[in-house]
Amino acid sequence: MSAGHNLQLLRLSALLQLEQRARRCSAAELGFLMVNDTAGVVPCQQAALWRRSGPGAGDVAALSGACAPDPASPYVGWLRQVLAIFDQDEVAGPRVVLSSHLPAALATDWVEWLPSHALWCPLDAGQGQRLGGLLLARSAPWHDGDTHMMAALAGAYAQAWLLASQRPVGLPWVTKLRHRRRAVVAVVAVLAVLALLPIRQSVLAPAEVVPITPMQIRAPFDGVVDTIAVAPNAEVTAGQVLVSLDTTQLRTRHRVATKSREIAEAEYSQTAQMALSDPSVKGRLALLQSKIEQQAAEVGFVEEQLRRAEMSAPAAGIAVFDDANDWVGRPVAVGERIMIVADPTQVELEIQVPVADVTTFDTGAETVFFPNVAPDHPVDASVVFASHASQPAADGVLAHRFRAAFAGTGPDLRLGLKGTAKIYGERRPLLMWLLRRPLAMVRQWLML
Repeated sequence: MSAGHNLQLLRLSALLQLEQRARRCSAAELGFLMVNDTAGVVPCQQAALWRRSGPGAGDVAALSGACAPDPASPYVGWLRQVLAIFDQDEVAGPRVVLSSHLPAALATDWVEWLPSHALWCPLDAGQGQRLGGLLLARSAPWHDGDTHMMAALAGAYAQAWLLASQRPVGLPWVTKLRHRRRAVVAVVAVLAVLALLPIRQSVLAPAEVVPITPMQIRAPFDGVVDTIAVAPNAEVTAGQVLVSLDTTQLRTRHRVATKSREIAEAEYSQTAQMALSDPSVKGRLALLQSKIEQQAAEVGFVEEQLRRAEMSAPAAGIAVFDDANDWVGRPVAVGERIMIVADPTQVELEIQVPVADVTTFDTGAETVFFPNVAPDHPVDASVVFASHASQPAADGVLAHRFRAAFAGTGPDLRLGLKGTAKIYGERRPLLMWLLRRPLAMVRQWLML
């Protein structure tokens, strides 16, 4: 392949690359590219871009070797008049222009501002739409190859310029929103309506069925559990023995106290007989009588402790505790609860609501209980009590305790039944319900 063919291939490759670059440029970048990078394909010394605003009207948009043309400079003023004259010719395609094509007043300054040979390239976008033109000037004459090359390049420039002027400026999603303004307005309106839509506040929390008035079976004194007479959750009758404490030490104390009382009584009797013959002994009788009463009180106290060592059911119900083996042989302190006796028909719902989920719930708030064993059969209830202070729940989370009364009772509402309760509150806007936790966190951060 000859050197001439290689040169043509290089120029053709440069032409294709320049066209691709032009299509990727913005409107501001394209003008700079046309007046400065065209020389890489078609050699020239100066270039000027004319932006058309009407037939024979427009302005200089870009100059080679300059960031932006100065509208007040003499060169731009002279070039504006020259390009306006060249633009009046509606002939398509590049053509060579000379100073003789200009009026005498403008032609005399040609030598001062431009090289002797110039090529005018109209930028036509098709369908009679002309965007402007590109003027290239150099000292060497223009050849047919240059003209054909510029004809192809001018067409690519015109298409790129048209696309760049129509290409949206800014972020793509912003442009899409502008084109879909009605849809955006409709969506915003719907969201605003939904945000203000009043909904009922609600909270889900773990719950358990508990007795309303449980009867506590507590240790009457410090001791050790000897026997548990009933099984967990067994039915008991009033007066039935439930728990017995070990009485070994109490029986020993009872024998000692009884013996001490007998000794005090014998001593009192002997002293009383001696007082009949010796009046000076009568003074000891009062002291011995007090000692007898003291020992009698000790015997009575121990007998009472022995009687209370057996704890009976105060009323009929169910004995609620975990496992008898956990209690037998276990030391208990006075007042420590061992079990409770509860009426299985008198139950209510205890709800542990975490502090983070608590909102305003008035007495009588509607509540729905979903038992774990039958979540598809919810039970209605209403709040009757709400604690003001929070306490650690079984899982260690701070929670407020709520109590709810069931609307009705049934065999399925057994003591100890666990599940999930849903408490309903007042109606508030959906937006406030969605933002309740973020607002709470913001308040904590700001320490309001």
